[in-house]
Amino acid sequence: MKSLALLFLLPTVALAAPGLTIYNQDFAVVRDTLTLDLKAGINDVTFDGATALLEPDSVILRDPSGRPIQILEQNYRNDPVTQPLLLSLFEGREIDFFIREANKPDRTVRGKIIRSGYNQTGEPIIEVDGKIQFGLPGSPVFPSLGDDTILKPRLAWKINAPEAFKTQAELGYITGGLNWSASYNLVSPEKGDTIDLVGWITMNNRSGRIFENAQIKLLAGDVNKIRPPNSGIGSRPIALAKNMAAPAPDVVTEKAFDEFHLYTLARPTTLRDQETKQVEFVRATGVQSETIYVYDGLNFPSHIQNFQVGADENFGTQNNTTKVAVFREFKNSKANNLGIPLPKGRVRFYRTDGSNLEFVGENSIDHTPVDELIKLKTGDAFDIVGERKRTNFRVDTANRQADESFEIELRNRKKEGVTVRVVEHLLRWANWKIAEKSDDFTKVNSDKIEFRIALKPGEERKVTYTVHYTW
Repeated sequence: MKSLALLFLLPTVALAAPGLTIYNQDFAVVRDTLTLDLKAGINDVTFDGATALLEPDSVILRDPSGRPIQILEQNYRNDPVTQPLLLSLFEGREIDFFIREANKPDRTVRGKIIRSGYNQTGEPIIEVDGKIQFGLPGSPVFPSLGDDTILKPRLAWKINAPEAFKTQAELGYITGGLNWSASYNLVSPEKGDTIDLVGWITMNNRSGRIFENAQIKLLAGDVNKIRPPNSGIGSRPIALAKNMAAPAPDVVTEKAFDEFHLYTLARPTTLRDQETKQVEFVRATGVQSETIYVYDGLNFPSHIQNFQVGADENFGTQNNTTKVAVFREFKNSKANNLGIPLPKGRVRFYRTDGSNLEFVGENSIDHTPVDELIKLKTGDAFDIVGERKRTNFRVDTANRQADESFEIELRNRKKEGVTVRVVEHLLRWANWKIAEKSDDFTKVNSDKIEFRIALKPGEERKVTYTVHYTW
């Protein structure tokens, strides 16, 4: 039922050209149109356009008019003829080898295939005139294998038709070897935080099949898909030319679909086997962003949360960092010249240096709905330094309380003013209150507070606080 559910996520309209819906989880749904001219009784039907990574139990063959097609048997073969395969079939036997050399007449020699090299370690071994040599002496010339050889992966059916009829049947199946991803390039001017955003779709075809003039859709979202061993709202155009003088034609359109988002390429395209193809799918200018500086001096693993360290005297006094992290933050909203669902992908940041672009960091986003805030770390500041130290720690076990004091020094060596967000983690016990403080703070959650400290160019400032714990 898993395979059927995935296939019926998509419209089953007869297509002259193949249709593809590629998921960003390394699989795709393929839709083909197959002409069936059936006679009454048993019919043998073959289709040589399948992929090399087809899931045979996902195949659906049906008449769009609803007329039943009784499939008695289905076979999938993925052993197309190749030179290494043929060498293995003739292992231990003699065949002819055609030799062409410069300034010499063409000739044919007879050789025995000792080892084919197919699915083996090492190159072929051939015996010619009683002598053993590694490698082929020339181009192999193979005898006929009869009619049971295939050049491409093949689907074959035995179909029982109660009466003769002809139809354009729909063929659909799931295949591996197809994937897509999104990536984003963000460019800021030399000064300021306004950004221009260009998004790219990258499609990879490793399925073993060429898709000629295919209608391609891309589904963004996390679809539940069982991996084999080893291995809605109406359509609306994405704002591709927002804030540009001459609107460009839509390259990709987007719509909400079930619990996911579906992106459709506006025109058919050919996706060749072993090919990587890129299409620009979003462009926006004048997006307002903010550069944020964060000093989180404790430097404990970010995946460790909601734990308490109690009276461990050494906690928080060792390996404190001096690095101030740099984040870029912007809202994915229409008011901010975006406002479209953004598929997950890599985000690269550039800043102009005169007429040149310089790379200043990268990160990745998850699938991001409209009106959500995007916050990405791009690196660490060079000219802003933090220093954290504990100045007092006292535990009163009898009365079940403790006091701990810290001093955080910030130094701004930049030529412009900045605001640094100082993050502190209160992790000893669940019950706490700030007894003394040098600056106002915000309680972020049950065990974290944040100070926002404005620093003038060249300024040094100290933030101090004392936390009182009870348990």
